[in-house]
Parts: sequence; structure tokens; C-alpha cells
Amino acid sequence: MNDREILLDVQGLKMHFPTGRSILSKNRGFIYAVDGVDFQIRKGETLGLVGESGCGKSTTVRAVAQLYKPTEGHVTLKGQDLTTMSAHDLLAARKNMQMVFQDPYASLNPRMTSGDIIAEPMRIFQQRGLLDMGVQERNERVEHLMERVGLSRFFKNRYPHEFSGGQRQRIGIARALALQPELMLCDEPVSALDVSIQSQILNLFKDLQAEFGLTYLFIAHDLAVIQYISDRVAVMYLGLIIEISGAKDLYKKPLHPYTQALLSAAPIPDPKVEAQRKRIILSGDVPSPDKQRPGCYFYDRCWKRMDVCKAKRPQLKEVDEGHQVACFLYHKPE
Repeated sequence: MNDREILLDVQGLKMHFPTGRSILSKNRGFIYAVDGVDFQIRKGETLGLVGESGCGKSTTVRAVAQLYKPTEGHVTLKGQDLTTMSAHDLLAARKNMQMVFQDPYASLNPRMTSGDIIAEPMRIFQQRGLLDMGVQERNERVEHLMERVGLSRFFKNRYPHEFSGGQRQRIGIARALALQPELMLCDEPVSALDVSIQSQILNLFKDLQAEFGLTYLFIAHDLAVIQYISDRVAVMYLGLIIEISGAKDLYKKPLHPYTQALLSAAPIPDPKVEAQRKRIILSGDVPSPDKQRPGCYFYDRCWKRMDVCKAKRPQLKEVDEGHQVACFLYHKPE
């Protein structure tokens, strides 16, 4: 895996949203949704991004896709920095990077048939001179993709309201595949689905990855989903990535106290193991993202905190092969 080409390289990514001026202050505040994120994804692998609600996972994905213009940082796809591109060049680059959204009800146009929804990316790129494809070839590709994601090609004239939630998400996946991308950004694509359907969609993602050589940045808040789908896992807390490791290594030996607490909350199907396991209960609430702090963002809730953790922010550093953690328990402060 380590010999594979780096497809996506994210360095120093920040996404700060301005807020209105308060009554007591003339200065405009900010929500520091993403506050300095670094990670790489190699071709053909799946990086799972996990963390509790509001930690910045979806904002990170949207900033990578340039749906949000990052406040700072660089997003490099196949050696091209997306943050410095013109609108036309960025559109061309997006051919290699498509998105599957969380809500299959809101992400499909109710006025378009499923066939038109899947064909829309191809039509747009053809209109901009970025794709050469005839009408017949486009229709054939739509039918092929529908069959490939588990839908009959005879459903291409049906509208989204005529499909179930799982079928709608299959349409969204087919649409993302229309331009033959290398990277797919998956923003909690199974969280809105019934549990019985989730496994089918996850297996579909794996099958498509094997068939088309896809690379995934996969967001989920369900730890079991992330463990199943991911090669590597990045743990996010309050706009920062605090630990990255191979999936097996992370679940077997979490290092950061927050990761340990997060994994302790996930149920284990073996009742004997579950009975012997100790649950870590965190004190306090997640701090508001409207302030930047000099030290570790997890300081107030950490039961292993030290004085240095309040004064300095730990950086993400490798402590074992392929295992990075931002915690002074494992490396000395500079």
C-alpha cells in the first residue's frame, strides 16, 4: 500500500466561517470548523474519517471538493493544487473527484428522472467542451451504470419519489461514477439508510472499488461502518485530526485518549468481551468552535492531561510505523 501513488494530499487545511458582530464587540468572530488538517490518500485505498457530530468532518470534505473555498491550506489532486485553479480548470479537475452525499432524498432533483440525473454530469462536461460523448453512448453508459449499482435499466424513466432510500442512494452512486472519477468523496452515505440496507451499500462500494480502482475518502460516525470499509482511519476532534492509523491497528491499539474513549463507546457483539470491557465516560461538553486555544483542544475533557497540554498544541507525529497521533503522552513538546 505504501508504494502506491499519492492521489490526494491535503496540507494545512483551514475553514473558518465569519459570524456577525456581537453587541459587546465590534470585531467579527469566526467559527473555526476546520483548523489545520493534514492527510494523504494513496491511490486505491479508503481513508475513513470519524468523529462525533460537529467536529468538522463534512466541512473537511466540502473544502477538499472546493465547494467551500478554504481559508488556508492546499488540496493537491494528482499533483495539481485545486486551491489555486481557475473556475474552468477546477471544473476539469473535478472530473477525477466526485461526491456521494448523505441524504438520498435531498441530493436528487425530484423533477428529473433517474436516467437524467445520472446523465447530467456527462451533459455538463460535454457542454463545457471537457467530454466527447454522443447521445447514444451517454444513454448506454447510464443503463450500464444503473445495472452496475443494482438497478434495472428499465427504471431510468422513473422519478426519485418512486424509489426507496437505498435505491436513491444507488442512483447517487451511479451519478458519481458517470465521469469515471478516481477519487470519491463519501459524506456519510449510509447514515440515512435502514441498517438492513447499509451493508448492501457498503458491499457495493467495495465491489466498485475493486472493479474501477476507486479511491475513497469516507465519512461516517458509525465506528463499525468505518472499521469495515476503511484501510486507514483518521480521527477528528474539534476541527483537528488527532490520530491516523491503519484500521486494524487503530481499533486494536488506540493511542489518543479521545480515540480510546470513542472506541470504548462502540458495542461489541461478544457478550463476554463486552462484560469485561471498561467504558470511558468523558466529563464536560465539546468546547465551542468559536475560539482558538493555545493548547490541546481535548485538554478540558482529558483524564491524562499534563500542564504542557494546556500551554502548547500537540502536532500530529508518527509514533509507530503508519501510526500518527497528536498527543504529548507519546512525544515530547518542542
